[in-house]
Amino acid sequence: MFSSVSSVVQLMLTKTQPDEIQDFLSDASYLPGGNAARVVFPESAEDIVDVLSKASKDRTPVTVSGAGTGTVAGRVPFGGIVIATDKLNHIKQITHDKQGGGRAIAEAGVILRDLQRAVEAEGLLYPPDPTERSCFLGGTVATNASGSRTFKYGPTRKYVERLKVALATGEVVDLRRGELHADAQGWIRIPLPSGREIKAQLPTYRMPEVRKHASGYFVAPEMDVLDLFIGSEGTLGVIVEVEVKLLPGPEGFLSGIVFFATEADLLSFVAEARSRSLANRGSSPRVSKRVLAHANSAGQVDARALEYFDSESLGFLRQKYSTVPDAGIGAIFFEQETTAENEEPLMTEWLGLLERHQALADESWFATNEQDQARLREFRHALPVLMNEWFARYRQRKVSTDMAVPDKEFAGMLKFYQDSLRGGDLRFTIFGHIGDNHVHVNILPRDDFEAARAREIYLKFIRRAVAVGGTISAEHGIGKLKREYLRELYSEEQLREMAALKRAFDPAGILGRGNIFAEDILDK
Repeated sequence: MFSSVSSVVQLMLTKTQPDEIQDFLSDASYLPGGNAARVVFPESAEDIVDVLSKASKDRTPVTVSGAGTGTVAGRVPFGGIVIATDKLNHIKQITHDKQGGGRAIAEAGVILRDLQRAVEAEGLLYPPDPTERSCFLGGTVATNASGSRTFKYGPTRKYVERLKVALATGEVVDLRRGELHADAQGWIRIPLPSGREIKAQLPTYRMPEVRKHASGYFVAPEMDVLDLFIGSEGTLGVIVEVEVKLLPGPEGFLSGIVFFATEADLLSFVAEARSRSLANRGSSPRVSKRVLAHANSAGQVDARALEYFDSESLGFLRQKYSTVPDAGIGAIFFEQETTAENEEPLMTEWLGLLERHQALADESWFATNEQDQARLREFRHALPVLMNEWFARYRQRKVSTDMAVPDKEFAGMLKFYQDSLRGGDLRFTIFGHIGDNHVHVNILPRDDFEAARAREIYLKFIRRAVAVGGTISAEHGIGKLKREYLRELYSEEQLREMAALKRAFDPAGILGRGNIFAEDILDK
């Protein structure tokens, strides 16, 4: 057995030259200073086990690298080895079930866009939809990725049925949902192939009661052990293979970008669209049978996406889209699945909703065919491109929020954002997932002085979100950039509990060093 593993390792691609590994030392956070001794490209779980076993013995840091689309520097290494999952890129199986959905089994390095296209070719749907779909499947699991469709379908966690994970100790566990749970006292036990057992206690904190949360380890009473690895940001193990649940593919879509002349009208429209959507699906946090069957009856509003653009965002977008109405001070992108039977009554229902809330309906944009829907999606994704051009011009990094708050607190949180920024010199935009009470405030500094002010305001936003029961990171995770802010959400004792949990899985402390919590906490 050992000779066969050795022969595989000899064939594993390894790069050490600076020009060859440069692309694996950064991500979309643009945090500078990343460095590593080498980058390895495993093609199997055995390859990863060999790397991790030796690294644990030598106490060499290991950083897991996905596609590099993350924005919190999770994959930026500061020494040691990078495990690049690029060659773990096989979709192994897509199957159908009797309920009209199915399952897919794929390796961690499969590009999400490729998996979704393969699934859609089978008439199925894999709902998680982060904005950057060139991400790797393993990375979406490691961050519990979400996106605009999360409003209806929930984040990645809802769809993960099984994980194959390589542990830092050199063993591989295959965890299926429903098989292992924490006990009533918060202890988890995982039997290992070697015959030994991992025993660890969950942290004692309670997670914020928000729809989206990606700030530290998932904790819940008698939780499924599988959920611990989802959103763990490469700190507990290396995801090798994923089995996900699939839904029946929708027949069609109705979508629109709707403009409003007053913020009060926009917010009242969102409130009704959100409440009716939640009511029509039973307000269940999990996908209901009605959703699985796409059995929306005629006239039932059930948006799968509600996205917000503030007046500053529209100002940026007018540079590229001259048809954005001058009277528009904000916009909402909505989308709902349709069938041939209910498309017309649904359009009537949405138009009535717009009329009640005094939308600029005649100047808004709607789509029911694929070509028009592609134009609306292009509009949605144009704003980040325009802002990136701004950052390149001024050679500054954006300061961007990722906070979410409970339903009753959102209007006050939005006003707090606006009051803190309006009337000042700092440029900004506010846009994002308003259906989930989760918008991104992007502060756009033009020089180092403005950048320092932006970071001060960002901390104010963090503290306000925590004070009203929200989370500091709803979808991007903590990584290295936000780990100090985690102290605002959890106490020192709770952070030490997280570190103790990590040490149970990674006694040498090699995996994802610097991610989620600072190394001084890990070393205590």
